[in-house]
Amino acid sequence: MPHPIAIPEILAARCREVELLVLDVDGVLTDGIIAIDDRGVETKRFFVRDGSALALWRKAGHRAAILSGRWSPAVERRAAELGLSPVIQAARDKGARLRELVARLGLEFRQVCVMGDDLPDLPALRLAGLSACPGDAVPEVRAVCDLVSNRPGGRGAVRGIVEAILRAQGRWDNLVRSDLDDPGSSPPEGRGREDPSPPG
Repeated sequence: MPHPIAIPEILAARCREVELLVLDVDGVLTDGIIAIDDRGVETKRFFVRDGSALALWRKAGHRAAILSGRWSPAVERRAAELGLSPVIQAARDKGARLRELVARLGLEFRQVCVMGDDLPDLPALRLAGLSACPGDAVPEVRAVCDLVSNRPGGRGAVRGIVEAILRAQGRWDNLVRSDLDDPGSSPPEGRGREDPSPPG
């Protein structure tokens, strides 16, 4: 992975406020490619390092949610593996849906980081106290975002942003150390359900 994202102190102060991470899916958690097989089943690929970072995010006591313009059962399954909630899909107006979410959770926008990559994400990005995007986001999104990941969507972009925020909060090193000392203490990061049967 590249070196951690450098954050100026004025942004670090805003990172320290963040409690909720709201993620787009296509182009953020995935590389944006939508594969449809000959039966019409849509599939998506997710990057395990993003899942590992989100597990640390949850271990820090924070929440993460999905806000996607499309609907896919693969997203529901991946979100369940990672403990992401709520999962908002088929959102036509992401700004309005973000307002509803923030009000429902009793948060303020300064406590919210939104991560998106394309034009439909702009209304939500502009509302958030902290806005972020993958390194390969469209220029219009990059222009409004406070943090630009050093990785592309679906290839560690979320990992880069999560690490940057947790470092600004002074949490990253301790979380990593704790995870290494006690791997079972973190929420699942997407390895799937363990096989309950013994080996052999």
